[in-house]
Amino acid sequence: MGEGYTWETQDRERDTGFAQQAWAKACEFLGDPSYGMVILDEFNIALQQGYYVHVDKILPCLQARPPMQHVVITGRGAPAELMEAADLVTEMKQVKHPFSKGIKAQPGVEF
Repeated sequence: MGEGYTWETQDRERDTGFAQQAWAKACEFLGDPSYGMVILDEFNIALQQGYYVHVDKILPCLQARPPMQHVVITGRGAPAELMEAADLVTEMKQVKHPFSKGIKAQPGVEF
């Protein structure tokens, strides 16, 4: 939700608190039938790194969403349980990325 990257803050307690707030907001969106699509960008990283949210806690909210509401969850390392529950799973492979040339994340592109 715009709080920056965890590798910049290096404050796990702060980042975990913001992850909790972000998940609470995501649950609001997931419960609202006026949203046809909810995108949880890089959410798999929060799951993988254990920032408050755990796959066992998120599945009920995801499964209770309104009919025909689409959810896109991005990020490496999706838990097996999440992939099993998903209708579609795509694995992408990095071929080339500006970060490898020292170009940092840019507003409007990466965040």
